Amino acid sequence: MTTQFRKFLTGVFIALIASGCGSNVRLDPPTIPKPLVDTLPLHVGLRIPNEFQSFRHTEEVIGNEEWSIDLGRSNAVFFEQLFGYLFSEVTILGPDEDASAMTLDALVEPSIDAFEFSVPTQSKTDAFAVWIRYRLKVFDANGRQIGNWPVSAYGKSQATTFSGDEALQRAAVLAMRDAAALMIFRFDPDRFMKRLSGEGEPLEGDDESTATVTAAGEQGGSNE
Repeated sequence: MTTQFRKFLTGVFIALIASGCGSNVRLDPPTIPKPLVDTLPLHVGLRIPNEFQSFRHTEEVIGNEEWSIDLGRSNAVFFEQLFGYLFSEVTILGPDEDASAMTLDALVEPSIDAFEFSVPTQSKTDAFAVWIRYRLKVFDANGRQIGNWPVSAYGKSQATTFSGDEALQRAAVLAMRDAAALMIFRFDPDRFMKRLSGEGEPLEGDDESTATVTAAGEQGGSNE
């Protein structure tokens, strides 16, 4: 075997290894089991920001592997399904749609505060894990913010059961389902209705902000 041919084979081998490092994972919309809750007779708007609908997290981990997970439309579909269980009518709004032109009882704007994941080479285990920290900002019919609710969720999937891509995807789905379970468990219909009417105690995690929503969906005031 010539030296030139050895170099060629070495280059091919390295390329094959590099092509196997890391992965791009795209999430399909998860299905949330129907909870045993009473649906509130409210028309709720769900505003989906562009960055929420197109959320992607890319990270280089140990060994120079680059992993990327794309939640894509799964975020929007996830919350649309969840709120469909909690309220009698849900309308999806784009980032620039005018909520004041609609007859809404409340408006909710979800976002992602933080997203992390780990792969077996990082955790020294055979599991993939995903952490998601959602934030739900809730506004009444007059545009006054009545809730600022952080929700942290976690999901884990064994690499021995699924391939790397599938395991990371499943961990993300389990984290989203964990978030749904937490929101449903902590959701108090009576408290929610009182807050809409300007009474009662703050919603879970509320910072008592007086920020309002403009027609374009931007906030006025300060709540940070």
